[in-house]
Amino acid sequence: MNLKKESIATTIISFILLTILIVSVSYFFVTSKLLIGPILILLGIFSLLPLILLKTPAQILRSELLFGIIDNGILAIFALSGAELFGLLGAIVGSVVGNAITDGLAGIFEGYEWQKITRSKIKEKRTILTIALGKLSGCLLGAGGVLTIFWTLLNI
Repeated sequence: MNLKKESIATTIISFILLTILIVSVSYFFVTSKLLIGPILILLGIFSLLPLILLKTPAQILRSELLFGIIDNGILAIFALSGAELFGLLGAIVGSVVGNAITDGLAGIFEGYEWQKITRSKIKEKRTILTIALGKLSGCLLGAGGVLTIFWTLLNI
C-alpha cells in the first residue's frame, strides 16, 4: 500500500498536538463560562489550516466536513435534549444513542460524496490527514453551530 504525502505517524502526531490545543482551549472557555459555540466553530476552522496550507481541494474535504457537521451537530441536539429532560444520565444516553444514529446518517452523506470523488481525478488527494482533520473540523463546526444556536440565540 502506497501512502501519499504523509505517514500515519506524522498524522497521529499532528492529530495529538491539535487535540491537546482543542481540549485546552475548550476547557478554558467552558470553565470561564464564555461562549463555547463560537469557540468550537473557530477551532473547527483552525483545524483546517494544515490542509489549506497543503492546498487540499475543497471537493476532497466536502465528504469529511459533511460527515462531521451532521454527526456532531445532531449529536449535540441529542445530548442537550437528554440533559434538559433527564440530567447527566440523559445527556450520556442521548449522546450514545445520538452518536449511533448520527454516524449512520452522516455515513450516508459521506458515502454519497465519496462516490462522487472516486469518479473524479482528484481521489488520490484524499489522505490520512485529510480524512482525520476534515472529520475533526466538521465535528467542531457542527457542534459549535448547534451550541451557538441553543445557548446564544435560544438562550438555553
